[in-house]
Amino acid sequence: MKGIILAGGNGSRLYPLTIATNKHLLPVYDKPMIYYPLSTLMLAGIRKILIVSSPEYLETYKKLLGYGERFGLQLSYIIQCSPNGVGQAFLLGEEFVCNDSCALILGDSFFFGSGFKTILEDASRRLQSGVATIFTNYVSDPERYGIIEFDRKGQAISIEEKPKYPKSNQCVTGLYFYDNRVFGYAKDALKRVSGELEITAINRYYLDSNSLKIQPLGTGFAWFDLGTIESLVEATIFVKTIATHQGYKISVPEEIAFYNGWIDVETLNKAVKQYGSSAYGMHLKQVAEGEKSIPQRNYGRED
Repeated sequence: MKGIILAGGNGSRLYPLTIATNKHLLPVYDKPMIYYPLSTLMLAGIRKILIVSSPEYLETYKKLLGYGERFGLQLSYIIQCSPNGVGQAFLLGEEFVCNDSCALILGDSFFFGSGFKTILEDASRRLQSGVATIFTNYVSDPERYGIIEFDRKGQAISIEEKPKYPKSNQCVTGLYFYDNRVFGYAKDALKRVSGELEITAINRYYLDSNSLKIQPLGTGFAWFDLGTIESLVEATIFVKTIATHQGYKISVPEEIAFYNGWIDVETLNKAVKQYGSSAYGMHLKQVAEGEKSIPQRNYGRED
């Protein structure tokens, strides 16, 4: 299975912060925003990941992440010349994914919650039976998102993109697991639309073929769409609160890689030296010395 991080766009809702930099490079407390979706794919066990971004920032991402060696990953990059909808990621990433299945995550998506790793692994397993998975969450402003309509039995019957009159408050978040049919669906959907290729059009194909799992993120989960100033601040406060009051850091790729067995302690110590005396570096030093262990909840087991 392979992963795609869509980190393009112009981030206009965050102006003036994003006039001179890509949105997904902005800090969320102690690390760049893109570390969070990267960590999510890593928790799903995905090691081959394609990063999609605009041409002016691609070299910056390479400087930040390299080709993934220190995370135990294989990172690839591709240019998105202009943002034409989330579904465009599949037109750009088809050659990278080839005959495999894939998970797509938006670069401004933040997820955290107990048992998340198990949920991700379950979504991956369902793909073997041709069942895609999308993750939903309750929102108070459903007109901004793709919204699920349910029948009286609670079964999903439609998905509408940014509806004027929403039929529920359950929105589709920025994380999607698809089998290889997604590329054909994306191409077919492109023929039917003028303008942006919305991911909702692709999700409808899976829904209509009875091969779409709707996975709600229940109580105890945190999800942030980091595309607004308010959510960016809220996520920063959330991450800081967890670090300060519960004593561990969220979404540290080197730590996840180490506990996944993808890198050894020598590689981890190289990262410690790179980060120096920063709080991030000191945290990795404690991990390397066995003084810190990643929370069990991040690995799918209840505390």
